[in-house]
Amino acid sequence: MDRRGYQQYKQQSVNSMTPGELLLLLYDELVKRGTIASIALDKADYPTFEAAIDRCVDIINYLDETLDRQYPISRDLGRMYEYFTYQLGAIKIGRNKRELEQLRPMLAEMRDAFHTAEKNSAGQRGSGTL
Repeated sequence: MDRRGYQQYKQQSVNSMTPGELLLLLYDELVKRGTIASIALDKADYPTFEAAIDRCVDIINYLDETLDRQYPISRDLGRMYEYFTYQLGAIKIGRNKRELEQLRPMLAEMRDAFHTAEKNSAGQRGSGTL
């Protein structure tokens, strides 16, 4: 397969996404990397575990940096992101499976909440009401 063609397709796909779809993509990747970290920890594959945790932290930092701070909910999200970052750091340092398994559902719940909001928003856009 032509790698350049695939990269171009991926870039076009990302460029045509709505902000809500991009947010969901980031959360999907966050949940996926949390799962990869858990599996890697079970296998004592520490380089993969650490890379997955580092990627989670990168995603959370990006989400935090892109918050529009003019909205009150942004302060709450910022605090949640700070908590996630702290927990991921502790999980990485301690290679703590129990803590990771407590954090993973929280990440999935955040993704699901944004997924629901995106569906509701898309429904409002489609019905012509805002």
